[in-house]
This record gives sequence, structure tokens and C-alpha cells, in this order.
Amino acid sequence: MAAIVGVHGIGKYKYYLDAGNSVAGAAEAMRLKWDRYLGVALGGERRAYISEVAYFAHHLHDGRPPEGPRALAAMDAPAHQVLVDWARQLGVGEHVTGALKSFAGWLLTRLDSRSVAFATLFAPEVAAYLTDPVKRERSRQTVAAVIRKNQPKVVIAHSLGSVVAYEALWANPDLRIDLLLTLGSPLGMRNVVFERLLPAPVNGRGGRPAGVKRWVNIADKDDIAAIPPDLCDSFTGVDLTELVNLDWIDFHTVEKYLACPAVPPHLRPFLA
Repeated sequence: MAAIVGVHGIGKYKYYLDAGNSVAGAAEAMRLKWDRYLGVALGGERRAYISEVAYFAHHLHDGRPPEGPRALAAMDAPAHQVLVDWARQLGVGEHVTGALKSFAGWLLTRLDSRSVAFATLFAPEVAAYLTDPVKRERSRQTVAAVIRKNQPKVVIAHSLGSVVAYEALWANPDLRIDLLLTLGSPLGMRNVVFERLLPAPVNGRGGRPAGVKRWVNIADKDDIAAIPPDLCDSFTGVDLTELVNLDWIDFHTVEKYLACPAVPPHLRPFLA
């Protein structure tokens, strides 16, 4: 039996829809993909590496999310604020004037097509998680339940999933894991995520959850979600941050992260 649980990132609601609104179907579809990605990194062997992917995207959506230009118009005020605050971290639009929605529209004209597509996923989902207590708690409970059921040695958390996993592990100190592996994590993003974490950072620093023996963070140096890429300055208990260079286009996908050479050395001890 594999000893790994995955926690997915942004933009995975489509799996739920494709599976006929089935959480189990969405989670299994993602697990199969994660196994394939890890197989590439670990030498091509096809096997079950992941016990289960904790699927929570359905908690952050009220229906089919809009795509393309409609996505901006559909953003509510919290999502617009996340978009603006996130853009400040990128150095885009440091001086904010005018109405929030107008500025958000201007902001998206300043970003390239890849960043726009990313922003229309990132801002609404991060805002839904951080500003809606009910959606937040349901997401955390889902992740905690999957960890409790599988009792893994390793939790791999990607993107927004690293925020959900971090809070779920803090909220459930009975959950014990040997390794928390965060990939492309926005946990340290100031004025967007970091200050809103539960539990709140103390004296400007978060901390490793009590049930986690070791915490390794891997981030692409140009990942526009992982700002800053190195979590060691923001969190006590991060044992190692590795900065990698994944792909100038796919700078944030879980496929690129799981298949990168930095991952296998941390996982092999648990796969023997």
C-alpha cells in the first residue's frame, strides 16, 4: 500500500463536473494522474504511489465556474481584492487608484495570457477559501478526514492545497505524518494568504504543525503563486526549501512539480 496522500491545488473543479458531480470519481481521476506523474520522476515504474487525493474543490464553488472574459465579470469583491493584492506581489499595479473592479480589469490587461488564465482560477478560489468560513471549514475537514482514514507517512500538498493541508494539520494535532511536502505553495504570500492563516502567525512567523516530523518545500523560482518561493523566512520548522526551474510556461502545474528531480529523494525512503 502506498504511504502518500495528495492534496490538490487550484483549478480542479472540472474533475468534479467530469465525474458527474462525484467526489470519489474526481479524487480517483486525480490519483491516477498523480501516480503517472510520480512514475516519471521515480524512473517510469507504473504502480500506486498515492493512496488517495483529498478532493475539496467542490466546496469552493457554487456551480460551473465561468471561463475566459466572463471570469473577470463574475468575480466578487473578495476575489477582486485577492487579485489586486496578489498582483502587488508580482510588481504589477503598485499604485492603486479608482474602483476595485476597474483596476482589476486594467490589471488583467497588463498580464500575459498565461497569467490571466491563472489569475481567473487563483483569485476566486483563494478568496473563497480564505473569506468564507463555511467553505474553509468544509475543505479542512475533507482533507483531515482523508489523512485520518489513510494514515499516510507523507502528505504532498500542491498550491492552495498546501494552505488547506497546513490548516487541517494544525486543527487536528492527532494527525501524525513523517513528511509534509509542499509544492508551489502560496503559504508565505503577504497581504493575501499569510496574515489570514489559521492559526495566525505570531511575531511575523508561522510554524510547522505539531504532528509533522519534517517539512520540505519545493518551488519554482518563477512560480507566480509561490511568492516568496522560500518559506524558511516565514515559517519556523521548514526543514528545507528547494528552488527549481520547471518550465517557463508550466510554472505551477502539479505535473511539472511531481515529475521534477527534486521530488524523488524525499519520497524514496517511504516507498521501499
